[in-house]
Amino acid sequence: MGPQLFGIEHILYIITSTVAASAGLLLAKKYAKTEKSQTIVLKILAALLFVAIMTNRFSQVFRYSTVRWYAIIPDSFCGMTSLVLALAVLLGKKDNHVLHFVWLLGLFGGISTVIYATFLDQDLSFFYIPTISGLLHHSLSATVVVALLMFKQIDITYKKWYCTFFGFTCYLTLGAFLMHTFHLSDAFHIAEPLISDTPLTAWVMAPMYAVGYGLILLVVEIVKRKQNKKVTPV
Repeated sequence: MGPQLFGIEHILYIITSTVAASAGLLLAKKYAKTEKSQTIVLKILAALLFVAIMTNRFSQVFRYSTVRWYAIIPDSFCGMTSLVLALAVLLGKKDNHVLHFVWLLGLFGGISTVIYATFLDQDLSFFYIPTISGLLHHSLSATVVVALLMFKQIDITYKKWYCTFFGFTCYLTLGAFLMHTFHLSDAFHIAEPLISDTPLTAWVMAPMYAVGYGLILLVVEIVKRKQNKKVTPV
């Protein structure tokens, strides 16, 4: 029997990856005091994320009896977010527009997928490359986002709400292109739900995400205004 959801291997991975990420972030917060050193930490994490997601995509290319080169392009929200997030940190500036689209997807998608990893039974080995690289890129995606927030490399604000709209539009457009060009049954959950026997296709999840993101922006704005009132001299 291969690895199971919440089996011993899965639980050990969750514990180990959480401890490692937490320890690394705490050490980074303690010793990376300058913006230059913080940027170096972020780029190292982003580079690891890039390696993890590209390893995962190459494993999909050669996974089947026929080589599928188109599989190098991520066809899921989490996969594409890991790639976009890594490149946005490696190549982009502080607080760039791309980060405002992917930060919540990277954080929520990374954590939730590691906890509820439905792809563990791909092979008898837990260290099967598509499996372990899938877990790693989700873990690293969440870690990069936490580091961005910790080092204040992104300023969450309602003023950049349009980044999310534009990003989702690009994802769905790419998904439709992949499905049409390579005859895929699904991409980015355009046709098939995230969880079987539920209505959670992209068309349902996008509005849900928009509402959730809007609530987060509202809370952030309220907190910012309260903080500003405290520091404003009477």
